[in-house]
Amino acid sequence: MNLSDSREINADVATVWAALLNPEVLKACVPGCQEMTGSADEGFEATVVQKVGPVKATFKGAVQMSEIVEPVSMTISGEGKGGAAGFAKGGADVRLEAQGDSTILHYEVEAKVGGKLAQLGSRIIDGFAKKMADQFFNNFQDAVGAPVAGEEEDAAGGNDETKKKGWFKRLVS
Repeated sequence: MNLSDSREINADVATVWAALLNPEVLKACVPGCQEMTGSADEGFEATVVQKVGPVKATFKGAVQMSEIVEPVSMTISGEGKGGAAGFAKGGADVRLEAQGDSTILHYEVEAKVGGKLAQLGSRIIDGFAKKMADQFFNNFQDAVGAPVAGEEEDAAGGNDETKKKGWFKRLVS
């Protein structure tokens, strides 16, 4: 399964880069992530609970960062084992591009699954992988990007949803 897309993040390149290497941000953004430990230098270990079609599994896996060109690009590769459900492994090439005060995050993902998961068929797996990528990048956009015009007014008015937006950027400011 291959997937590529790009997202505009309402934050500068340095902030987006720092967030990509932060285990707390990654834990908050990965759908179903129960635990995330480690560092970008040594690699991350994660526990993720997901349901794919009729198969629900807890995946324990490791993620490594390589080919790092700070703050422009990196390759992320990982592998997770879900016991009887099977395994998932893959990688993503991520590239950041400054666009004014925002950052365009480009990504190309390649993933493979085996075991019971592979028996579900490529249509279910591909749809699930796209949904997971969309959820991750939506969560990442919300955590890292500053609220866009109009959202700031809502946040000032006490709207809980917009108060959560850009929490990582506020931490590093």
